[in-house]
Amino acid sequence: MVATMMQQSTAMMQQHEASMQRQAAALEQQQLVMQQMEAVRAAAEDAHRQHMEAFRQLEENRVVAPTFGPEPRPTAREWSLEDFLKHHSVKLGGKTSPDAADQWLKDLERIFDAKMCPKESRLAFAVYMLKGEAEHWWVSMKSIMEERQEPVTWDVFRRKFLSEYFPDNVKYAKEVEFLQLTQGSKSVTEYAEKFKYLSRFYTMPLDEEWRCQKFENGLRGDLRLMVTPLSIKDFAALVEKARVM
Repeated sequence: MVATMMQQSTAMMQQHEASMQRQAAALEQQQLVMQQMEAVRAAAEDAHRQHMEAFRQLEENRVVAPTFGPEPRPTAREWSLEDFLKHHSVKLGGKTSPDAADQWLKDLERIFDAKMCPKESRLAFAVYMLKGEAEHWWVSMKSIMEERQEPVTWDVFRRKFLSEYFPDNVKYAKEVEFLQLTQGSKSVTEYAEKFKYLSRFYTMPLDEEWRCQKFENGLRGDLRLMVTPLSIKDFAALVEKARVM
């Protein structure tokens, strides 16, 4: 009986020791996860500080207007972050469709071009509009580029962004969709909008006559029979005539 009790006591001690080891392993794993989360948070905060420092330097380098003569028109250097946010307040997270990412970048470029924003400011403004997974992606990508001593510029950001969020296989799929596009059950307006959107991804030269021919061929049979004899070579006029008919 004594031997049995000693065996039971030994077994209980072994179970207790195994339980303590499992708890220690779990605690160590939790500490590792916390360290990783802290590293990600620190990297994001460091990136944010760098962005704000870049904006501060841009503000300091703004052109100062002279104290005499007529007030000059604002120059590209005078365009601050606050000015930019008045025109583009939509931030981009990581969970987004390729179409949404492509449109987000195009909206940025349209504003930059219209306001003659210099390229050295474009990168800082664009990165400021990233959030969530998109921001973490850029922090990681920038770190890799700096380790490889690659230039971190607006053009490089644009190329990396499209490669990540609008890859070539998506562009090829859009091109195939354009080549196979027909009106089907869509209205002429819906068909024309889809046609104009997908035509951006067609990689071959796209002149006005070819666009009109492609649009005509995709119309429903009854409309195509009425429009084709008119031989319209202007795309906008062709769409309007098909819409009226």
